[in-house]
Amino acid sequence: MLADIKKSEEGYTAIFERNFCYKVEQVWSALTENEKLAAWFHNLEAEDLRIGGCIRFYMRDGTDTSIEMQILDFKEGDLLEYEWGEGSVRFEISPTSAGCSLVLLESIPHWTDHTPKDLAGWHVSLDVLTSLLDGEVIDFPTDKWVELYGKYQQMKP
Repeated sequence: MLADIKKSEEGYTAIFERNFCYKVEQVWSALTENEKLAAWFHNLEAEDLRIGGCIRFYMRDGTDTSIEMQILDFKEGDLLEYEWGEGSVRFEISPTSAGCSLVLLESIPHWTDHTPKDLAGWHVSLDVLTSLLDGEVIDFPTDKWVELYGKYQQMKP
């Protein structure tokens, strides 16, 4: 299912929802433990998990270039929000009777030509995260990203 895009006075919010048959702790560790994080989003590395701490985005282009993204909100096992470009990404995990739900909210101040690329990237990365939780490590599915990129381009508000 594609992200739900909502317009607001601050810009846009993309809402991705996933339900898992796994405990909150298992999903949380995939978001915050670098070995697991690298398996589904290899550019990210958690450095200092606290409000005011940071997540680092490595370009992985041979230049060793990285961007430090400040953690804006944090509650152990529950909530992680950090800068993402001019906006932010926020992960909210809640227990359910079947396991847990994960909601990713991307705050997008301005819709640009790059926005559909980000949305397709988050969408596919969450699919890779699901595979990781299921015990299967997969490569980033570029063909799926291309397909989703086209769909998110059509969603431009």
